[in-house]
Amino acid sequence: MTQVGAATPIGRTLMDREVERCAPEADAIAVLKGMYEAETRFLAAGGPGKAGFDTLAPFFAPDVVLHQAEALPYGGTWRGHQGMERFMIAMSEAWESFEMVEQTFLAVENPIVVLTQVRARARATGRQLEFPILQTVAVDGGRITEVRPFYWDTAEVADACTAPKT
Repeated sequence: MTQVGAATPIGRTLMDREVERCAPEADAIAVLKGMYEAETRFLAAGGPGKAGFDTLAPFFAPDVVLHQAEALPYGGTWRGHQGMERFMIAMSEAWESFEMVEQTFLAVENPIVVLTQVRARARATGRQLEFPILQTVAVDGGRITEVRPFYWDTAEVADACTAPKT
C-alpha cells in the first residue's frame, strides 16, 4: 500500500499528485479573486473614462462570454474584450456605486459558483439596493471564459435603474 508522502516510481509523492490535481481549481479561484479586486478598483476609480479596462482585460479570455438577464438595464450577451468593456460602460451608467460587500465561493470546481452580496446606488433614481447575485464562472487556461450571473430580483434592479417618467 502506498502512503501519502511515499515516493512513487516516477519520483513524485501521492501528495504532489493531489496538489497538482487541485491546482487548476486553486488557480481558477486566484484568477477570479484577482478579477474581483480589479473590478472593485475599476468601479471605485469611477469606471470607464476614469479607469482603463486594461486592468481587467488580463483576467478574461479574448473570447469570453458574459450572459446578463435581458430584463436588466445592461442585459444581453457580451462577447470578447470589447463586449466586456461595453458591459462595464453600461454598468457604470446604471450604477453610481456598486460594492461587493461579501463573497462566498460555493463551488470551487469549474464552473466556480460565487454568491455575492451587493450594495449599489442607482444613478437614475438615487435608490440604494442590497441584493444577492449568484454567478457561475468558467475559467480555462488561467482566464475567465464564461460568466452567468443570476440576480435575485431583476425587476427591482430594473426599476431602481429607470428614471421616473415626467
